[in-house]
Amino acid sequence: MAFALERYCAEIVTQTDLLRAHVSGADMRTRVPSCPDWNLGQLLRHVGGGHRWIEQVIQTGGPVPNPARDLDGYTDEDAAYLDGWLAESATVLTKALRDNGPDRPVEVGIPGFTSPELWARRMTHETAVHRADAAAAVGAEFDLAPEIAADAVDEWMVFGASPRRGVAVGPGRSLRFEATDTDAAWFVDLTGEAPQWRRGREDAAVTVRGPVAELVLSLYLRPAPHVEVSGDRALLEDWVARTGIFRG
Repeated sequence: MAFALERYCAEIVTQTDLLRAHVSGADMRTRVPSCPDWNLGQLLRHVGGGHRWIEQVIQTGGPVPNPARDLDGYTDEDAAYLDGWLAESATVLTKALRDNGPDRPVEVGIPGFTSPELWARRMTHETAVHRADAAAAVGAEFDLAPEIAADAVDEWMVFGASPRRGVAVGPGRSLRFEATDTDAAWFVDLTGEAPQWRRGREDAAVTVRGPVAELVLSLYLRPAPHVEVSGDRALLEDWVARTGIFRG
């Protein structure tokens, strides 16, 4: 884990505030190209609903219904109301995370998400990626602090290296991801009996290079215009398709 719980809590609020700034004054009926089933109002409902869902998960320590998926009733939202509601969503989530501490057991039947700290990390990156969705929808500039973006790639790699993801292994199957704006790099080794990953630059069958924030977006199948791919593109596409965490 790159950061302590408090840093993730602060980042959830920061990313939410930046998201709110992106959509200030925007028509909530604007379609979101990277989430084509949603408009802006539905996107914000998804983000805030996710915050409130995890708040309940942390408070109860067990599974609760997730309101962030059923968005059909939110096609014509009031922007002013949503702004305050979204800010409150981040507040109630981070309060629950802080009150319960990093290590309280959480059992919701989702492998890999068993503590407030792990959920704080997840919701940091979930909020950041959906901020990119909103920024693209309204034509705003999106950027992400390099250390947060690198942690988002680390999180992805943890799940990509999990045998339960069904990633194919075999000779010659390896990937390298290189940030062009920092010294961060990742190597994914699929040549052994089980997927593995580590930080570093090593020869690989396919190399993905770009600004670290865009590496994150490319993993989440969002537009990343400055990312370049060389080598076995089919291997990259297969690996990304099989290692997705949450893309909605």
